[in-house]
Amino acid sequence: MRIQRVEQNYPLDLLQLADPSEERIKSYLPKSQVFVLEEAGEAIGCYALQKLTATQMEVMNIAVSEKRQGEGLGKILLNHAVQEAKKAGARDLHVGTGNSSIGQVAFYQKMGFRLTAIKLDFFTENYEEPIFENGLLCRDMWCFSREI
Repeated sequence: MRIQRVEQNYPLDLLQLADPSEERIKSYLPKSQVFVLEEAGEAIGCYALQKLTATQMEVMNIAVSEKRQGEGLGKILLNHAVQEAKKAGARDLHVGTGNSSIGQVAFYQKMGFRLTAIKLDFFTENYEEPIFENGLLCRDMWCFSREI
């Protein structure tokens, strides 16, 4: 397995696992660094990292292939994002997820992130189609951050 930065041919299928809106993904990719986790020439995970300020960066998207979830690959990707953010001079790393993304909420907290804000109605106001996960309507963005 290896993680490498890509500047084109982004794995849109993977990115859409974490964000169903191709339009939104394409809006933040040009301002982001995209890293892909590959194994045997196949993209099995990826993330997009964006600079917010001189000392803050945000993981805009992080995803692992459905068939490879549960193997610790998300942890590998997020740890890599932390290291890349540190290299870029960031002191804080941010990430947002939906109120209905129960597994992701637990994952980020296990990785040392704390809930710092809630953007009410973010998903219902910014996505054309309703998003349902775990039997819940995804309405609000829960924002997490971590000192790095």
